[in-house]
Amino acid sequence: MIEWECRTLRAGESLEKLFGERWVDVARFNRIDRRHARPGVSLKVPRRVEDLAAFQPLPSYYPEAEQDEWFVLIDLSEQFLGAYEYGALRFAVPIASGAGPNEPPTGWFRVTAAHRAHRSSLYTVEGTDRPYPMNYALRFHVNRDGVSYWIHGRDLPGYPASHGCIGLYDEPMQKEQYGVPNDPEVNDAKRLFEWVLGGKPADDP
Repeated sequence: MIEWECRTLRAGESLEKLFGERWVDVARFNRIDRRHARPGVSLKVPRRVEDLAAFQPLPSYYPEAEQDEWFVLIDLSEQFLGAYEYGALRFAVPIASGAGPNEPPTGWFRVTAAHRAHRSSLYTVEGTDRPYPMNYALRFHVNRDGVSYWIHGRDLPGYPASHGCIGLYDEPMQKEQYGVPNDPEVNDAKRLFEWVLGGKPADDP
C-alpha cells in the first residue's frame, strides 16, 4: 500500500518540474500522460515518491499463466496490464480502457493480428479529420458484428476513455499528433508489441 494525498496542479507546474526524474513513476501511478497532466487536474501524490519505484498493482506471480511463455493479464479495475513469462511478471504498465457501454470484452483471448502502424477506421484525432493512430496494435478479439478490439498506443488521460480497446503510452505518437511532449520518452505500446512478437515480423491486416 502506498499512502498518497491529492494535489491539484497549478499554472506553470508539470510532472517534470514537481517530481524530477521520478515524473514517470508518478504518471504511471496516476495512469496519466504529460499532455493531460495540466493545470486544474488533480493527481494522487505519494507521501514518499521513492516508494513508487517498485509500484505495480498486479500479482508478481500468476499461476494460471505458468504454462505460457507469453501471457498478458489486463485488470480493468486497476487499469493496469501485466506481461508474464511462465507465470512470473516481467513488467507492468498502466492502460486506458473503455467504461460503461465501451468496456472491452472480458475473458480469455489470443492475439490474432499485429500491425506496427495501424489506423482507426472509425475515430479521428480530436479536432481533425485524421484517422486516430493505433501504433503497435495487437488484435485480441473480433465480435459477431466484425468489430475488432486491439491493444495499442494512445493517450492516457488518467481514467477509462477508450471506445473499447486497451490503450498504452505512446509519447512519440502524441508528439506527432499534438505537439507534446517535447521530448517523448515513454512508449509502453512498443515495448509490449516487441515482447509479444518476440522478434517475429508483424502482420498487415
